[in-house]
Amino acid sequence: MLPPAPAGGSLRQMVSAASVQSRVPERLAYAMVKAESDGNATARSRSGAMGLMQIMPETARAYRVDDPFDPWQNLVGGTRYLHDLLTRYHGNVKLAVAAYNAGPRAVDRYRGVPPFHETRQYVSRVLADFGS
Repeated sequence: MLPPAPAGGSLRQMVSAASVQSRVPERLAYAMVKAESDGNATARSRSGAMGLMQIMPETARAYRVDDPFDPWQNLVGGTRYLHDLLTRYHGNVKLAVAAYNAGPRAVDRYRGVPPFHETRQYVSRVLADFGS
């Protein structure tokens, strides 16, 4: 069960609340929202990723996101997944962000950021926004 959405409901407030709930850095979550959807809650990719954090259907199911286009549900599911990736990679933000984009199997297979152009650009963009 997902926690209730924060009162007010601005994107900034929801990112902050979801980050606290999921124990991920707020700036990292916000950088990922920017990279994934640029804040568009109805975004959909050709690969089937949906919503603010562009979560895939199987990730939505795993994290109990019933409506991936609901901003709050998407943020909670996406930040929980990000928390799990940060845990898996022992707090290594670069690897967690790469795994969010390319999948943990790819990061494990290449023992680092996969040599995919899209993933490398994504990681650079997210880390630049996270650090700024």
